[in-house]
Amino acid sequence: MKNMLITGGTGFFGKSMLNYRLRHPAMFAEDWTILSRTPVRFLAENPQFARLDGVEFVAGDVRDFDLPGRRFDAVIHAATPAVTTLNDEEMTSIVVDGTRRALEIAKRCGARKFMLTSSGAVYGPRAETASEESPCNPITAYGKGKLLAERMCLESGLHVLLPRCFAFVGKYLNRGIHFAIGNFIQNCLDGEDIVIKGDGTPLRSYLYADDLVEWLWTILEHGESGRVYNVGSGVACSIRELAEEVRRALGAENAIRVLGVPTGAPPSVYVPDVARAEAELGLRVKVGLADAIRRSCYE
Repeated sequence: MKNMLITGGTGFFGKSMLNYRLRHPAMFAEDWTILSRTPVRFLAENPQFARLDGVEFVAGDVRDFDLPGRRFDAVIHAATPAVTTLNDEEMTSIVVDGTRRALEIAKRCGARKFMLTSSGAVYGPRAETASEESPCNPITAYGKGKLLAERMCLESGLHVLLPRCFAFVGKYLNRGIHFAIGNFIQNCLDGEDIVIKGDGTPLRSYLYADDLVEWLWTILEHGESGRVYNVGSGVACSIRELAEEVRRALGAENAIRVLGVPTGAPPSVYVPDVARAEAELGLRVKVGLADAIRRSCYE
């Protein structure tokens, strides 16, 4: 593939891709066009990416952008808000209308492949790990929107790749919003207590940003059209264990305070079964959690 369009190219996924390309330039022969609402501000805040050869930033909203006369071999559609402050209508609009527009552009620009970065949120609340065959019962506007976006992709007639992405950690993870691992890292760096508002029993897992990029690229190159692949780490830990792991990895001595009281109910589980990606695409987790935490802070 010679020309690629990436929407959401200035969020966590996009920054992780750009950072990977910055450090491994020989691996990427493609020219990338990165869609951003405010590319001038983004490059002012991230000047390291301005010097990337073969990367162009263009301004636009994912719901109504236009790139007349352009040709792309592939589209990676990763434009999704990471915040929880949007109302349901706006969240649904960005996810669904944004996907509709990205599909329109992909068809018009002759793209051979279209990747939607979907989400483990499509499975809904679970008490066990989720495989690609698990039923999808999303309860949030985000999860419902992603599931609808998947169906739109499947009905598009394009060669579509559908990675369902779970939880991640890396240099560009926003540590000031609702991601527990980012909050805990910032607490340790600032010497503040880690405060867990619940009982600390929910189970989560985290894949490092470099592994994420490698998994997405492998799926783009070798994934079967229309086939779902879970993307994430299958190694689970509780929120309480995560706090301890972050503190240990960073050599911190701040306190951990758990405010909730265990109810005895089964803990919620947001952890993927990644056997399909391992068996069919040879994907593996290369960076363990402790190393991922350290790299997120010091690389």
